[in-house]
Amino acid sequence: MTNNDDYIIELLLDTCLITKEQLEEAKAEAKPGQSPVEVLITKEVVNRNDVLRALAAHSSMEYVDLSQMAISQEVLDVVPVDVARRYKVIPLANVEMGLMMATSDPLNFDTFDTVTHLIGRDVEWVCAAPEQIQAALQKYYGVDEQAAGSDIQIGDVSAATEESDAPIIKLVTMLLMDAYKMRASDIHLEPLEKSFRVRFRVDGVLIEMPSPPKKLQQAIVSRLKIMSGSMSIAEKRLPQDGRIQVKIGKSQLDLRVSTIPTNHGESVVMRILDKTGLQLGLPQLGFLSDDQATFEQLITLPDGIILVTGPTGSGKSTTLYACLNHINRPDRKIITVEDPVEYQMNGINQVQVNSEIGMTFPAALRSMLRQAPNVIMIGEIRDMETASIAINASLTGHLVFSTLHTNDAPSAVARLVDIGVQRFLVSSAVRAIVAQRLVRKLCPKCKKPHELTDAELRGLHLERTQLEGATVMRGVGCDACRNLGYKGRLGIFEIFLIDDEVRNMINDGASTIDLRRRARELGMRTLREDGVRKVLAGVTSADEVISATMSDAN
Repeated sequence: MTNNDDYIIELLLDTCLITKEQLEEAKAEAKPGQSPVEVLITKEVVNRNDVLRALAAHSSMEYVDLSQMAISQEVLDVVPVDVARRYKVIPLANVEMGLMMATSDPLNFDTFDTVTHLIGRDVEWVCAAPEQIQAALQKYYGVDEQAAGSDIQIGDVSAATEESDAPIIKLVTMLLMDAYKMRASDIHLEPLEKSFRVRFRVDGVLIEMPSPPKKLQQAIVSRLKIMSGSMSIAEKRLPQDGRIQVKIGKSQLDLRVSTIPTNHGESVVMRILDKTGLQLGLPQLGFLSDDQATFEQLITLPDGIILVTGPTGSGKSTTLYACLNHINRPDRKIITVEDPVEYQMNGINQVQVNSEIGMTFPAALRSMLRQAPNVIMIGEIRDMETASIAINASLTGHLVFSTLHTNDAPSAVARLVDIGVQRFLVSSAVRAIVAQRLVRKLCPKCKKPHELTDAELRGLHLERTQLEGATVMRGVGCDACRNLGYKGRLGIFEIFLIDDEVRNMINDGASTIDLRRRARELGMRTLREDGVRKVLAGVTSADEVISATMSDAN
């Protein structure tokens, strides 16, 4: 039973509407998940409206008969249709304290708080029978029961604003539009003690935005939960996840929403999934011509594993999607296993992991191999079972793409061994390991020639004599880049090719340091060295490369 069920039962006993014997019988007859209150109503031990009257009286709420009331258009105009049908409420009249509003759920305090914020008026709540609420919705707003419960999908944000002038809807709409215009990858809504902070992550950097009033915090969070269609506005104690799809202009925005309770309210992070990344070619990722040629050869191999490594937010997923996009042809069957599926790709079979029903990474992988794919993408190798299936797939004629969380390319070997993979399997299956980071690109409209300082030269491990023929630039800031000097990001890469000698070293238990030394002898450029090439080409700045490759300093 829920806390509300307990409360209602106590109330029914206190008001003598039921006896303890009737309650015990109802509990005995209740099916799993069924409330004893519903059993009592079904058996006509108590009338639903009598229960509602008792709840209203106990909540000091007047019980009204809507069939005897006429509602003016002036009053109806205060509550937008989407608010009325979403919360199943009806405005009745203007009263001294604000607006009289009818509900059929006198215990739903979240609804009271949210609706009050959405309409921007104080509300005096009264109670009415649910069938009368529904009849009034039909009469005054023209919605039936099916429509009242189905307004989940959020379509055009602009249309939603035109349909309703509710301040919270406008505020959330403007928030999403501003994030879109600024090319933000994340929206952070953070409840602090006396404020509700809003920050956008643009090109990997958090930028603080004007904060809405603290008193609107709960209403904004509730609006976003409603837009997701799958998150409960009543649940504030547990983390929740959802998804929002909105249309801004001609662009379809897909947002992954996460909430978590904090000391001062629920913190919300929305990740904006930029579908333009699906169409990126290898040059747009940041590969220079020689590395691009090497990488194109790798991703067209008939079998083996190609790993992309790096910390969270380093662009690994975007690189994998670009690889699949590059090799996606009618004569190839490609299947992915992801958690979650972030982007829908045409011509590719994408499998969503769902551990709650047993669809784990290993279970999905075992099933997908029976689908006879040519290419497999695994979102991440996290454990021995996943790694084992991936390696077996690569050794039986499949090309496998996946990611690992390691700082550099050679460290991926030790990571696989730590997971439990035998060294001879690592050396046999892995064809190449690519480490990457993201750095901000200089704004093309305001970048100007720049002379590297002595400190920057030391940070890049360069001598001034090595700058001959270079076109080092820096961004000075303009309207196009919001005076940041940067616009967009690109990758810097470290490509570790596994040849016969490296395979022998892996089998013999060579350390990561030895593997890295051998890779350098074979021509592998480190992340910092690839970054230096892009600094000298005037694509990014010395500060960006030094910051992104601190672990590569030695």
